[in-house]
Amino acid sequence: QVQLVESGGGSVQAGGSLRLSCAPSRGAFDSYTVAWFRQFPRKEREFVSAISRSGIRTYYEDSVKGRFTISRDNAKNTVDLEMKWLQPEDTAVYYCAAQRRADYGLEDVRQKDPYHRWGQGTQVTVSS
Repeated sequence: QVQLVESGGGSVQAGGSLRLSCAPSRGAFDSYTVAWFRQFPRKEREFVSAISRSGIRTYYEDSVKGRFTISRDNAKNTVDLEMKWLQPEDTAVYYCAAQRRADYGLEDVRQKDPYHRWGQGTQVTVSS
């Protein structure tokens, strides 16, 4: 079974940057719409960003627009989330998720149920 492997989490001070990366344990990644979700303590997992299979379309939750950038390199089989101007309220566990279908707009990609592959999560901690 294909697993998603995340890397790049850690601790930074407010205003700092981190880059998360997601890759499948095996096989090609270019047939998957890929998203990042995050989960705050005692909260539901929430959508952060997503990218279409080709990488042409990207989607963002309002609070991260202009600060986070999602990208993919299908030749390298990776999807990255570059996070800049991090704030303490960005502190969460970040999860990579993938679904083997096309994207159909923001309301479609932000739903958790269609994603059938999830990573183990990586902690991002931002101190003030």
